Amino acid sequence: MDNDPDNRWLHDKINEGFIQLHRLDEVLYDGRTKYQSARIVRSRNLGICLVLDDKIQSSERDEFIYHEALVQPAMTAHPKPETVFIAGGGEGATLREVLRHKTVKKAVMVDIDGEVTALCKRYLPDHALGAFEDKRTSLHHVDARDYLEKSKDKFDVIIIDLPDPIEEGPASMLFTQEFYRLVRDRLTKDGLISVQAGSANPTELLNFTAVYNTLKSVFPLVAGYATYMPCFGGPWGFCIASQKYDPSLLTPEDIDKEIAGRSLKDLRFYDGITHRGMFSLPRYIRAAMAEQTRVITDKQPLYLY
Repeated sequence: MDNDPDNRWLHDKINEGFIQLHRLDEVLYDGRTKYQSARIVRSRNLGICLVLDDKIQSSERDEFIYHEALVQPAMTAHPKPETVFIAGGGEGATLREVLRHKTVKKAVMVDIDGEVTALCKRYLPDHALGAFEDKRTSLHHVDARDYLEKSKDKFDVIIIDLPDPIEEGPASMLFTQEFYRLVRDRLTKDGLISVQAGSANPTELLNFTAVYNTLKSVFPLVAGYATYMPCFGGPWGFCIASQKYDPSLLTPEDIDKEIAGRSLKDLRFYDGITHRGMFSLPRYIRAAMAEQTRVITDKQPLYLY
């Protein structure tokens, strides 16, 4: 980051060959937590942003796209989601989207880095919109895998909202086959898991296809989907897996009927047409999903950089 107050730019490294520059108006916080570097900045284009390990994780102007895409397809596909587990999601926006569903009786959010959650409460309160104070919320700052291993609770939906797996980061062991088996055991019989699966750019599909293949090694039904994320510099991938439901088969009319029936108000991104568009993956992604076979394991984790 250029520290000249008249010419400050955030250098967001998308991959080894691509850096995205964001003009900064203000640096609100710059420090390090126990687990990662953390910054809160005000971008000229994207508003206030959370930056972890030098990568933008969320921005106030477009976070609704990411969080609705991650949460709503799985929640809507389940006929009556009552118990939800969230791994990560320190900003509180994933929790916000879950709690839009009045059927939810309990939402357990586990993010290992309590300092990041505290920063988001202070600088990005509109991400959570009071979700942390909702009586249905149970917030824990421990390792999500360890929590699930010790818990005997079952969940209708499990949402994995974690940073990309980097060697020094806290999330690499939550993308593995062994972890997804644990998730499967903690889901109800008709439960779903939703995972942020990384870039869907044609030049960097390894994370997306590896997550897809790893989920397919554990679950009988897996669907990948994607949408464009401005703050991430391109299309972004997600995966949903289940023993019972395939959300990609739902029609726009199915989705709009569920949204209306559940009184999901104030959605800015997700509806039936959006759902169909996200699951209508371009040919290059479908080809990569068919051709690439990498499965992530505890012994062979995936480190992107």
